[in-house]
Formats: sequence, C-alpha cells, structure tokens
Amino acid sequence: MYGINTGFGALAETRIADHDIRALQRNLVRSHACGVGPDLGDVEVRAMIVLRAQVIALGHSGVRTEVLDLLVELLNRGVCPRIPAQGSVGASGDLAPLAHLALTLIGEGEARLEGQLMPSAVALGKAGLSPIELAAKEGLALINGTQYMTALGALALRDAAALCTVADIAGAVSLEALMGSKRPFDERLMRVRPHPGQAGTAGNLRALLGGSEIMQSHADCPRVQDAYSLRCMPQVHGATRDAIAWAAEVLTREVNSVTDNPTVFLGTGGEGGEGGAELISGGNFHGQPVALALDLAAMAAAELANISERRVEQLVNPALSTGLTPFLAPRSGLHSGFMIAQVASASLVSENKVLCHPASVDSIPSSAGREDHVSMGSISARKLAQVIENVRSSLAIELITAAQGVDQRRPLRPSAGVAAAHAAIRRVVPELAEDRPLYRDIAAAAELIRGGALIAAVEEAVGALN
Repeated sequence: MYGINTGFGALAETRIADHDIRALQRNLVRSHACGVGPDLGDVEVRAMIVLRAQVIALGHSGVRTEVLDLLVELLNRGVCPRIPAQGSVGASGDLAPLAHLALTLIGEGEARLEGQLMPSAVALGKAGLSPIELAAKEGLALINGTQYMTALGALALRDAAALCTVADIAGAVSLEALMGSKRPFDERLMRVRPHPGQAGTAGNLRALLGGSEIMQSHADCPRVQDAYSLRCMPQVHGATRDAIAWAAEVLTREVNSVTDNPTVFLGTGGEGGEGGAELISGGNFHGQPVALALDLAAMAAAELANISERRVEQLVNPALSTGLTPFLAPRSGLHSGFMIAQVASASLVSENKVLCHPASVDSIPSSAGREDHVSMGSISARKLAQVIENVRSSLAIELITAAQGVDQRRPLRPSAGVAAAHAAIRRVVPELAEDRPLYRDIAAAAELIRGGALIAAVEEAVGALN
C-alpha cells in the first residue's frame, strides 16, 4: 500500500520490508526537509499547525491520536517549528514546508520557543513535551497536503477583506479633501447593477460622507463629474470585495478538506478493503484550487492600491486639485510636501503589477515525471502576502495625504465619518507644517490600519461598515 510499505513518488513501486516501515517514515520527513529562504513568522507557522491538525482530526489520514495531540500541544505551549518559506511547488502538497514542521515532532530540526531559536529536541523538552516516533503512514500524512499555501492564503485574505473597508475610508477622506460628490454612490444606481461588493462599498461611502460641511459648500459648483478614482470607487473596490469573498469560500472549503494521500475510509466495504477499511490513492493534495483563488486575490487586492495611488495624484497635483497647495506643501517650493509620497505609492503599485503575474499558470514536472503537473500554489500565497503589504502601505500614504488635504479645507468641517478617520490619523501623524521625513508617518498609518484602530474609530462614529 502506497506510503505504508512502499517508497514515495517515483519510488512508489519499491516494496519496503516490514521491519523498515518506521524508518521509512522518519527518512521521508528528513529527506523532504529541503526548504530554503527566509523563515516564516510564528503566526504563519501556528496557522499551518492548526490546519494540519484539522486534516488529521477529520479521521481519514490513518494517523494515531498521539500525533494529533502533539500538534495541538505545540500550539498550547508556544513551540514554533522553524519553517523556511521557499521550496514547495504545491502538488503532492507543500512537501518541504510541512516536512520542516514534522521534523520538530520527531525532535529534529529547529524550533522557536519564547522568541528563541533552538534545536527542536531542546524546545520540546523546555515545553515539557517529548518527540514522537512515527508509525506507518504518519510521516506521509504529516507532509502531504496544502496547509502551507492555505495558511498563508487565509491570513492574507483576512487582511485583504479588512483593506477593502480601509480603502473605502481612505477614498472618503480623499473625496472630502478634493471636494467631490457622493451622488455617484446613490443606492438606486447600485440596485440596477447589483454586484454585492459594489453595493457594500457604496453603502460604506454613504455612511462615511453623510452631513459634510465641505460637501455642502460646493453643492452648486460647475463641476459635472469627478475623476474615475473618486466616482468609481464602488465599482472598483466592490469588484475586489467580490473576488476576495470568492477566494475566501475556496479556502474555507480547503480548510475543511482531507488533502493527504492515500486516504483511509473505514467501514466502506469497498473493493480491496480489509477489515472494513479501504485506502484510495488520489490527488486531493494538489493545490490548484487554492493557487487559482490566491492568484485572483492578488490581482483584486492590487487594484485597491492602483486606484488609491490615482487619488493621491489628484491630491498632490495642482492641475487636478482645486484650492489645495501644490503637493499639499505648507509653502510649495521651499517645501516639497507629499511629492515623493506619491512616488512611493507609484513604486508599490508597479511592484504589485509584477507580483500579480499568476503563479498557477506555471508547472515544472518533478519526481522523475511522476508528478508531472504542479500548482505552484505556495508561490501564489507568498506573492499575495507581499501584495497585501504593499496595498497597506499605499493606503497609508493616501490616508496621511488626504488628511493634509482635509486640513487645508478648514474652517469647513468634513462628515462625521471622515472626521473620525482624520482624528485617528492625527493621533499618530501630526499635520505637516514643514518638510520632515515621511517614512515614520507612513509606518504609523500602516500600523493604524494593521491593528484595526482606524476601522474601529470610524465605526464608533458611523456604525458598522461592510
């Protein structure tokens, strides 16, 4: 039976003697621990452990409960295996990253405990745990699956969903600073093109922009329409929302799936079953569903930064703004203001365009041609995580730039929602009275986003947002 008394991959037809079955599992874990590159953070590692334990707990992996218990105790006692970020092609599962996780279970490799990296055997001992000797199939069950790409992808999608709301908030602050109109967000317009994400963003913008003195001040101005980056926020942000929601559905199914091989079915009485058990070799480990979803998510999330950078250009370009100083500088010429903040955002947007090339369209055969089509889903996940970081920074740049624009509209007051966002920004980033290094301001605004404080402050003023 594959994975129990045979070799692996291209060696699947090599029979293993009964007395070597435990050594086979140990050797499998050791030989597959070929990860390279930077180490994953503890959050990503813990997510992998949760998902690997979830697969085993579903009861189709042929694994003793002792293995599952040890995985759970790694979480409970803060033991984080050292897992390099690169080395998986996303078919036969995330073999290399999961092998590094499994190494810690057998007391090999390295792990972090209380922030310190040490040999896994030492970390287990300090945590009051003992390594386990793997029995038949257990090594294969630990490394065969999509838990690396799914863990990274799920964390990134959680952040992407929050960034959709942050983008709405940033766009609303920009709209006020640019004296734009909220009329394009009318609920009647949304009903005749009923994409749920579009409706969600438009609802947010209506809540954010109600009762604005700034908007009242230009109710009778001659401008007919705003630029697309303002007027089309529901259509652009909303499309991202819908794509992220679909990707989250895919990963939710994946989280609750059995993705190792072979899969054990008890009491089925199927052909070849022995004692009511049957092992079926298949391909549930293949990462294509996840890879495609995460590639789409990267493209969708990148659009939040793409349109955000265009709003920053509207804010800093004197040919596009009305009543704002060039580059929002206090004394333009002597001071450059936010000139290079826009350039930094443009750089992030351009980098995202490279990162959004889909990894899932590539495949390199491996294992002597036995594994002849692979998903590259691990690369999809890593790219998405970087795109999310870039989007967060781009939105941080828009927030601090737009807040400066709102300052220049005084004594007119913005809407309650925008005022709450502005106040939250000003608690960590002071108004620009003269040129200063802006990298600290961008980092502070990014942390305001990352920690959820911006959304919380705005929701306190206007109620729950989508």
